[in-house]
Amino acid sequence: MKRKKPKAAIQEKSPAPLSRQPKEAYTLRDGELEARISIFKKQGEHVLTYELSAPKWEPGTEAFMEDAKPELLKKVSISSQEALNIKMTDELRMRFFEEGKKMIRENLPQLSEEKAETMARKLVQEMLGLGEIEFMLKDDMIEEICVNSSSQPIWAYHRKYGWMKTNLRIPSEAEIWNYSSSIARGVGRQINTRTPLLDAYLPTGDRVNATLSPISYYGNTITIRKFARKPWTITDYVRTGTISSELAAILWLSIQYELNMIISGGTGAGKTSMLNVLSMFIPQNQRVVSIEQTKELTLDPDYFQWVPLVVREPTSEGTGGISMLDLMVNSLRMRPDRILVGEIRRAEEAQVLFEAMHTGHSVYATLHAETVSETVRRLANPPLSIPPVMMESLHLVLAMYRDRRSNIRRVFELGEIIPTEREGIAQNIIYRWRPYKDSIVPAEPSARLFETIKQYTNMDDAEIKRDLDEKKKVIDWLCEKGIDTVKEVGEIIAAYYDEPQELRARMKR
Repeated sequence: MKRKKPKAAIQEKSPAPLSRQPKEAYTLRDGELEARISIFKKQGEHVLTYELSAPKWEPGTEAFMEDAKPELLKKVSISSQEALNIKMTDELRMRFFEEGKKMIRENLPQLSEEKAETMARKLVQEMLGLGEIEFMLKDDMIEEICVNSSSQPIWAYHRKYGWMKTNLRIPSEAEIWNYSSSIARGVGRQINTRTPLLDAYLPTGDRVNATLSPISYYGNTITIRKFARKPWTITDYVRTGTISSELAAILWLSIQYELNMIISGGTGAGKTSMLNVLSMFIPQNQRVVSIEQTKELTLDPDYFQWVPLVVREPTSEGTGGISMLDLMVNSLRMRPDRILVGEIRRAEEAQVLFEAMHTGHSVYATLHAETVSETVRRLANPPLSIPPVMMESLHLVLAMYRDRRSNIRRVFELGEIIPTEREGIAQNIIYRWRPYKDSIVPAEPSARLFETIKQYTNMDDAEIKRDLDEKKKVIDWLCEKGIDTVKEVGEIIAAYYDEPQELRARMKR
């Protein structure tokens, strides 16, 4: 099965004279390939430029590379399963790399092994990847990559400098469409004139949104939201000030004893990342089912019994679609101990979610809302319209916040939902972020959280305090020792549940 691949993104001509020296310069690698990054401001420009300089071939070598692509496609057959299965991407790339290197060595025997490998890697980058955009995917400082049309440069959002123009652009609208189609096929979806919108993800896990003209007026678009190559852990969040170890201990206690929680926040506030971090507090002997529109959660299956479910879009004929509602209803038949929902968007989804809470399942979900009170209003009013009697099953709302000026993310509020006779439900803010101190501090005393835990566990106030103190010590110890990978943190939390005495002894040592 052959598939036509677009050409690499083209680099613009040399930049205009700099108004000052580059703000930053560094090197990126994609296998044997290397690119130089310079960040500077051009004269007369109001935004910074992100210049990517990759090695260019001599005209004769470039001609050989172009001729080699169709020959390579003939030599490496691609089955329909490989074309449609994103999990087989690495294997397919390796086959192209090995066959490409062999073909280069046969035609250009005078080349060194290193040069042949570099050329083979470049062929793979252009034929199976996104061309020089692949370098940007390797840049940990880039959060978003945006192709707005073939007539505009590619834009990038840098963690330190914000939005920047790059010196790259896709040469034609057809090639942007080809990139989008290739990404769609990898996750079993399609994008065409009848279905001009696409939500998908790359083999790296990065989320992709694509649109086709005339839905996007100026041309076809691709937006890539990058995720950290090393998933965040509670250690990272405490060290960066996103959450305090005291509040993290309270959330750990709440998750251990199966209290239900919604994590809310605006776009880019870190809702899904926080859900991913907190899921590590789930005891490892439980069955976890996650439900998402586009796969973003990254639990460690080595110590979790984790079943990730992802929505499937309908075909152009309107058949074969599997919705969030379908998955949520089905998940209740899978005997889950915990259900994680990527995002609540529709009334039917919210109804099933709260029905699951009401029937005793432990549920965690995300929702677009800026504060605890806004979260409650969104749930109580159309289109979600959750009745107060069902909303009583929700124990906690954790609101996330992103300060775009300083580009920091913080837990903004932790609120508890309190049933009342007169109003049905009310909310009580237990912890709140104070911007002028940049600290998360206690607000009002808990009216429900600890009473519910005492009811479930038969613990008294002193036992709960000792438990929280011990959890806080474990989290502080993780930070002190720099234990910050998913696997390592997961092992420590598993040890806390299975062998607490041994963990205490290890911490003392």
